[in-house]
Amino acid sequence: MDVVTAPRRGEVSTPAPMIAASQEPATPPESRLIMPVQSFRRWKDEDRRKPAAPRAWKTPWLKRLFVFGGGLALTGYGAWEMYNVVSVSRTTSLQYVLLVLFTINFSWISLAFTSAVLGFLGLIFARSRTAYVDTLQHRTVVVMPIYNESTARTFAALAAIRESVEATGLGRHFDYFIVSDTTNPDVWVAEERAFLALRERLGPDARVYYRHRPKNHHRKAGNIADFVTRWGGHYEHMVVLDADSLMTGTCIVRLAAAMEADPDAGIIQSLPLIINRNTFFARLQQFAARVYGPVIATGLAMWSGRDGNYWGHNAIIRTRAFADHCGLPDLKGKPPFGGHVLSHDFVEAALIRRAGWAVYMLPDLTGSYEESPPSLIDVSVRDRRWCQGNLQHSRIIGAKGFVAPTRQHFATGIMGYLASPLWLMQLVVGILIVLQVSYARPEYFTSEFTLFPVWPRFDPERALNLFALTMAILLAPKLFGLLLTLFDSKLRRAGGGAIRLVISAVIEVLFSAFFAPIMMLIQSGSVFQILLGRDTGWNPQRRDDGSIPLKDIVRRHRMHTLLGLVTGISAFLIATSLFAWMSPTIVGLVLAIPLSWASGQLAIGLWLKRRKLLFTPEESEPPAVAQRANALQAEFAAAGYDDADGLRALHADPALRDAHEAMLPEAAPRRRGEIEPERAVAQAKLVDAETIDDAAIWLKPKERMVVLHDRALVALLASLPAGRRAG
Repeated sequence: MDVVTAPRRGEVSTPAPMIAASQEPATPPESRLIMPVQSFRRWKDEDRRKPAAPRAWKTPWLKRLFVFGGGLALTGYGAWEMYNVVSVSRTTSLQYVLLVLFTINFSWISLAFTSAVLGFLGLIFARSRTAYVDTLQHRTVVVMPIYNESTARTFAALAAIRESVEATGLGRHFDYFIVSDTTNPDVWVAEERAFLALRERLGPDARVYYRHRPKNHHRKAGNIADFVTRWGGHYEHMVVLDADSLMTGTCIVRLAAAMEADPDAGIIQSLPLIINRNTFFARLQQFAARVYGPVIATGLAMWSGRDGNYWGHNAIIRTRAFADHCGLPDLKGKPPFGGHVLSHDFVEAALIRRAGWAVYMLPDLTGSYEESPPSLIDVSVRDRRWCQGNLQHSRIIGAKGFVAPTRQHFATGIMGYLASPLWLMQLVVGILIVLQVSYARPEYFTSEFTLFPVWPRFDPERALNLFALTMAILLAPKLFGLLLTLFDSKLRRAGGGAIRLVISAVIEVLFSAFFAPIMMLIQSGSVFQILLGRDTGWNPQRRDDGSIPLKDIVRRHRMHTLLGLVTGISAFLIATSLFAWMSPTIVGLVLAIPLSWASGQLAIGLWLKRRKLLFTPEESEPPAVAQRANALQAEFAAAGYDDADGLRALHADPALRDAHEAMLPEAAPRRRGEIEPERAVAQAKLVDAETIDDAAIWLKPKERMVVLHDRALVALLASLPAGRRAG
């Protein structure tokens, strides 16, 4: 079998489970790599490898000086202007608090602005680096981790990716591995059926493998680590996907070629664009990512240089370097700040960079795609998990040996969520100051001698200028992206034309402003929950377009609406100027329920799409790999694997049962006297069952998983009659 290399020295090769005598194994023979657990407390600089090509290690000092020096200067100017705004008369304690909060928040947007300016300039003067690749030297594996996903979607995407790679003429250098952590028994059986059908479709040279892990220990990071330690020795590189990833064969081949050309590269990240989205909220995200995303990503790539970051998918990784340096330790204590590392990608980038490998992005590499959640509530569910993972990085940011840009990546991720409660606090303090001005009695007799009462006063002209500056800094990255799209005739036509692009940008800015206060409260609530020690779960992400029941939307946003009403009425009673200043926030909160409802509406998104609003070039000329994936998804969905009862499917198909048992790992021997309650209950129910219908009704999901993991219980299941009992 030409898809498997011989085990390397020091590695162990073990037999792979066979599906049937005439078929290829579900997995290749194991070629193990050791993946030692790393330490955040201990590190010696002499352990960092020396670059193989030192001349390629050019630190972009001038670009970093521009971004961070410019951000610091802009922050200093903003803080000084804010000080002048509040120091017209004697400054009160609340005004000093407002000054501090403003400075922190302003520094955050200033840094984003200077980075976007760098990206804008970089894209204006960019030179095309596209190169034709006609040869590769090493083997690469495309790894897709899945967790309770639609098999029609994921297997169709992998099949389309494989076809696209084969079309480059370099397909023999690539294998494909689906690593499943699925915990739903019906989905697990559907995955096996889809895998076997795909294998049959592709023939003997499929080079597609599948493994299901009995327990999803350490979630996605553990899933990838299990693959690396068992089969990583076969491959020089691995391209890691998400369940919603799509990549063209050209993109994957160019990533592999870039890795081969750079002996010091540890991780090379592509810039995935959002495609296939049709709900209103998802189209807002898709448009923003396509028009503004390249500016932001290019700026980040330019100042990061070879000290970049990793986003967990659509990237290529040097397998052995990953195994040597990216074994994640558990953090002391309980979740949310303890336990296993939740947002593992940033940490893996930090560890592999600490070891002397380069991590960088190729933002101009085309052909990398992903999808996004379909509604505001779906985004908030995913965001809660990301929030916990990023705040957990506060325990890792100070680890020994990390380079300064790595710490900045961590700080950026942490601040991305702390910004919401800081913004909320700034709004609250601003309201309190206005209340103080409107209702507090002047204090004529203070501890210090003064001829006048202490009033908190503002310079209205400076305040208006500072507000204008803040809005300009916030909107500038969007303007840069829009201008670059308008100046590119091909992108402009593909995006619906100049007028539609401008209207789309206005729609995106307007509704982003309305959604922003809702997300501020949601993220603030997440931060406070995490600080109180509340852990989040890991539910599979809803990826399909579709609305959420109105009652769920009302329940989720009723407090946001109430807070908006109370804030709006209070602001109006205090001062009409305060109401006008807070109107964007008030409107967003008061309309939280209809906005959230509209966010998940497919009809609104399709109405805009028909009019080529929030339109992207990928919709004008859909990527061939996306079209093929959509066509295959329709074919795979017609097979009905996702709709079938797993136990009934296994019972009805002896070949499927044989294949399922062949793919099971060898069970650990049970000690005498040790009884597993769930297995005992599952076995008792199977013994009591007179037909498969009884078993399907009686067995609970966890008991079904026990049955599917146990060859003896599968055999007991197979022995049940298919017919229903009379009476």
